[in-house]
Amino acid sequence: MMRPFHKLDALEHYTAASERAASQIIASYSTSFGLATRLLGVRHRQHVRNVYALVRIADELVDGVTAEADFSVEKQHAALDYLEKETVHALDCGYSSNPVVHAFAKSAHEAGITTELTEPFFESMRTDLRSATLENSESSASPQNLQIFEAVDHARYVYGSAEVVGLMCLKIFVRDEHLSPGDHEKLINGARQLGAAFQNVNFLRDIKDDAARLGRSYLGTGAALTESQKDEWLRTIAGQLDDARETLTLLPQDARTAVACALRLFSTLADRLAATPAEELMQRRVRVSTVQKVWMVVQSTVDTRWGKTA
Repeated sequence: MMRPFHKLDALEHYTAASERAASQIIASYSTSFGLATRLLGVRHRQHVRNVYALVRIADELVDGVTAEADFSVEKQHAALDYLEKETVHALDCGYSSNPVVHAFAKSAHEAGITTELTEPFFESMRTDLRSATLENSESSASPQNLQIFEAVDHARYVYGSAEVVGLMCLKIFVRDEHLSPGDHEKLINGARQLGAAFQNVNFLRDIKDDAARLGRSYLGTGAALTESQKDEWLRTIAGQLDDARETLTLLPQDARTAVACALRLFSTLADRLAATPAEELMQRRVRVSTVQKVWMVVQSTVDTRWGKTA
């Protein structure tokens, strides 16, 4: 016998549909990330997808989608402001008519994610739009009008664009854990360092596109990259990865394999960046093949089972 229809059923149905939409966004943009989330325990998997779906649509908004839709810079800012307002409202009331925002709000509610982390994220996205304003004022992304991120700007941008995302994931992973204050602080530092390492690796991988298409020099190098600059950034990245690796065993078992695999992937990318001349990085993007990624999954699964770190 069918049970009576209640309003709660409608909300559950909408939430499930929103989470499917979030998963589809992630699957469409990153097969690697989709593979990595399968390594997470069931209790974490969808929540992490919900977080990254919101991150992805905000990132696409500032990295060219709205520009290709013929939005002026002012309209791009308005669209980003509206997305943040939707997010804040959903965090407050638990509902949004935007499925991706709704899915994010559900996960945020369960994990304790607040505007303390979303505010710096959206602020970093606005920084990207400021480079679009500069580009429009000069008509093209030339070496003379690049937005160059100095050390303070870089640190602030990386915190908002990457470290807070790591902190959101950490809140998901440890929401049911009982941690000592010391271990919790170590995990917070590890999450921030891991997010920063990922972002800095990708800055090196995307240095040509960021400068030529987006008018941004996130690493403060200008339109070119020297060997010494590359080596200095790789030393920074190595330290960040080491700090993150030290906290791996503090994570719950059902989150550890996925994080270990991500560590292994970005360590490998860093090694390839080190082996590639700076001049060549300005011409092509360093990659890892699908076969190699699958092997990393196997290695990370075995290592986690035997209590090893990445």
